[in-house]
Amino acid sequence: MRRRHGANRSHHRGCTLDTMAKWKYLISMSNPTETLDALGLLCPLPVLKARKRLKSMPAGAVLRVLADDPAAIIDVPHYCAESGHRLLSQEDSDGHQVYFIQKSG
Repeated sequence: MRRRHGANRSHHRGCTLDTMAKWKYLISMSNPTETLDALGLLCPLPVLKARKRLKSMPAGAVLRVLADDPAAIIDVPHYCAESGHRLLSQEDSDGHQVYFIQKSG
């Protein structure tokens, strides 16, 4: 039986990575340039601090935001949609949320 050229490559269409693994791969390739620790801050501070930090970052840069405010689950994606920034990932980790936001250009 003949193999198709490139059949063993991970970027091939037959790739079996799940969606979360794909996002983690893309995020790791984009190397977040900054991390914002908003743990312990309540609404609206995590979003306000993210907005301020993103203003000083170049277009295409990725900001990792750590937040434990329950309202951030709604506020961060809403902020990204309204401001035009791209929310690359949103996940739970050890009692807090981790957001990866790519600044629009």
